[in-house]
Amino acid sequence: MAEGEKQISNLMEEKRVFPPSKEFVSKAAIKSRKEYQDMWNRSVKEPDKFWGELANQLDWYKKWDKYLEYDFKDKPEVRHFVGGKINVSANCLDRHARTWRKNKAALIWQGEPEEDVKTFTYGELLYEVSRFANVLKKHGAKKGDTVSIYLP
Repeated sequence: MAEGEKQISNLMEEKRVFPPSKEFVSKAAIKSRKEYQDMWNRSVKEPDKFWGELANQLDWYKKWDKYLEYDFKDKPEVRHFVGGKINVSANCLDRHARTWRKNKAALIWQGEPEEDVKTFTYGELLYEVSRFANVLKKHGAKKGDTVSIYLP
């Protein structure tokens, strides 16, 4: 190091471990590091079966024909769930808004200043998404159109 230069230290190094509470673990989808590791091992050894089981937890309009397809001849291209048809919004929002979760928090928006906070339940968020979809329709957007929204 040249004279007068200061060394930059790494302030992002953290060595402490904070184990989750028993209550948190009891409600968690994956309850231990071992369970996680077992799942990861399955995902590597049997990817078609592993990801197929997880994908079956979603609502599909049409189930996929093939889990994975790739082509590296002309350009790198990888496709998952080939032939499947799914509505991401319906899976993330609609199906929850029609159940007991409709009054549960789906989105917490944090603005500035810090006390500017809005919590949307699944029901409220579905209502707002539907309202905006109708605005897009009013401006000529149709099923299958690509819509780009500029947010400064």
